[in-house]
Amino acid sequence: MEIKKDMTIGELLEKAPEKAEVLLNAGMHCLGCPASQAETIEEACEVHGIDVEEIIKELNK
Repeated sequence: MEIKKDMTIGELLEKAPEKAEVLLNAGMHCLGCPASQAETIEEACEVHGIDVEEIIKELNK
């Protein structure tokens, strides 16, 4: 599965729960928040000041 920046956090965690560690290590500690489930990876990165391209590269390793 290729992870893309327009994928929601909820979709990512449903399909690849092991990837939560990548997001947590990047500083996204809000993964359990109901609002975050509908955010795209890109939106979450923007809110947290994280480079979305770097996160996508890491998530797809």
